[in-house]
Amino acid sequence: MSKYKVVFRPLAELDLLHLFDFIARESGASVAAEYIDRIEAACLALERFPMRGTKRDDIAPGLRILGFERRVAIAFRVGRNEVVILRILYGGRDYARILAPTTT
Repeated sequence: MSKYKVVFRPLAELDLLHLFDFIARESGASVAAEYIDRIEAACLALERFPMRGTKRDDIAPGLRILGFERRVAIAFRVGRNEVVILRILYGGRDYARILAPTTT
């Protein structure tokens, strides 16, 4: 089984930073760091099993959503050799609205 390269888009990285800040304010930096580490590990596990999660072509072509610990939605796309992490959305945010392509 070949490995895929996992790539985090800038918005996904920003999502992680905001989530860290939020959790650190509420529960402390060590708790926040451990939680972010677990999310990142879940993302990196897609290098071996990229077709996990739920296909959501109804929102955007090629979009997949992977739930994490019932509080986080990891949005990603699978390419030929890579998994692109698009967003990491916390706390029941309306990911369908956030991830839908805009028409302007």
